[in-house]
Amino acid sequence: MEFSSKLIEKAVNEMSQLPGIGKRTALRLVLHLLKQPKEQTSFLSQALLNMRADIKFCESCHNISDTKVCEICANMARNHQTICVVEDIRDVMAIENTGQFKGIYHVLGGKISPIEGVGPSQLNISSLVEKVKSGEVIEIIFALSSTMEGDTTNFYIYKQIGESEIIISTIARGISVGDELEYADEITLGRSILHRVPFEKTFKNN
Repeated sequence: MEFSSKLIEKAVNEMSQLPGIGKRTALRLVLHLLKQPKEQTSFLSQALLNMRADIKFCESCHNISDTKVCEICANMARNHQTICVVEDIRDVMAIENTGQFKGIYHVLGGKISPIEGVGPSQLNISSLVEKVKSGEVIEIIFALSSTMEGDTTNFYIYKQIGESEIIISTIARGISVGDELEYADEITLGRSILHRVPFEKTFKNN
């Protein structure tokens, strides 16, 4: 792709680093910004800079937050005895959009994947185990994607907390095997949360 301006070329190259954005789409976005008032581009730039500089991760659940403790964890109307374990922040957003879950979350920050070099120590697993050991948790709900890596992560955590006197469940398999949670429609995901099943059944029947 030939550019008549090195400034445009650099902007396109940077924009195309975003997920799902190819060079042609990046060029359309850059040219669109070029047509907007300079103030609009400044607002966008400043918003991105502020986000990168000031964004925090909740000290309790590791969700993104503007404060040390996110709004969900700080909400005393939520059921703090039920924790939904998810892979990343996009899954929190997906489940929240269903309006069916009133507990709190624990964001692992990924899933165990030896192929990609991701082990248990690189995820937020130890803090989840500590929450269970505190005795304040009644139920853990596994809501990871129905993939080999997701199932491996579920089973690893189960082995860490399986001896505790709590309910360990997983979302119902309304989510197709291999699907990422964030792409599930809200009705299916909501039903999967409501009709969750005991985790032990998912591997003892296999």
